[in-house]
Amino acid sequence: MAELQFREALRQAIDEEMARDENVFIMGEEVSEYNGAYKVTEGLLETYGFKRVIDTPIAELGFAGIGVGAAMNGLRPIIEFMTFNFAVLAADQIINHASKVKYMLGGQVSVPIVFRGPNASAGQLGATHSVAYESMYAHFPGIKVIHPSEPGDAKGLLKSAIRDNDTVLFMESEQMYGLKGEVNDDPEHLIPIGKAAVKREGSDVTLVTHGKIYHTVVKAAAELAKEGIEAEIVDLRTIKPLDMDTVIASVKKTHRCVVVDEAHPFAGTAAEVGYLLQRDAFDELDAPVVRVTLPDVSAPFSKPLFDAWFPSVQDVIDGVKQVIYKP
Repeated sequence: MAELQFREALRQAIDEEMARDENVFIMGEEVSEYNGAYKVTEGLLETYGFKRVIDTPIAELGFAGIGVGAAMNGLRPIIEFMTFNFAVLAADQIINHASKVKYMLGGQVSVPIVFRGPNASAGQLGATHSVAYESMYAHFPGIKVIHPSEPGDAKGLLKSAIRDNDTVLFMESEQMYGLKGEVNDDPEHLIPIGKAAVKREGSDVTLVTHGKIYHTVVKAAAELAKEGIEAEIVDLRTIKPLDMDTVIASVKKTHRCVVVDEAHPFAGTAAEVGYLLQRDAFDELDAPVVRVTLPDVSAPFSKPLFDAWFPSVQDVIDGVKQVIYKP
């Protein structure tokens, strides 16, 4: 095990998979000579050259389409977006082509492609650069969506995504690239897609979360423990396929659940988890499921307004106290 930054864990995963399989290449804005906008691809050009580490113009639809075509012809592209806010421009290729080709051709052609980059907000970047897109893409058949919260998970899941034979969206955060954590240095260590992880044991309430806001939940759980409330934290890690077995197993212990999601409330991941819990584990619940999410308002630029907009540690604590009926 080694302690690596989130960006270093991603780089190690990409490097190992490019060394393992010559069909793997990476393409995107500034991934080559600039070493990546967030330095995830630093050093890869020197190792693999311009044919496999490819800079692109600022033309997301164009290079996403090149990636889809390459995948259909047997290569394994990794397409880096500077942010998933810009990937909206490539949504036609992701939603109408990458996710549907295998289905439309009766399984004769696969599209083994990874689209990756930062998702959701990263502070005062304004409304157009602060959207969480994971539930939108998870809505469509044929797309797997991964959103890890820690470096070790990021490496193991990215390696699994690169080896997967279907379209995978791998979502990160600008604010996590410098985060450090333990990372397995075994080149064959993979984390299966679609498997959540219990990151903290508890008996009083289940906190379900993923991505950057996981770290807010960890802080909230520590504060709750000071009051004698032991929260169990389930990190989804993968949004689709969604591992409800792990969530339900936790709720069978705690009988209460709060879902914390860095996204708007309508039709989001938190809404889906809440629905599936009431459908499949209704008799295990001693209180309605509570969601802690963004409001149904776009991200403000003003720092005081942004701080009020983004779910806080206190918001999570308040959500827990709703389900345990404690003021």
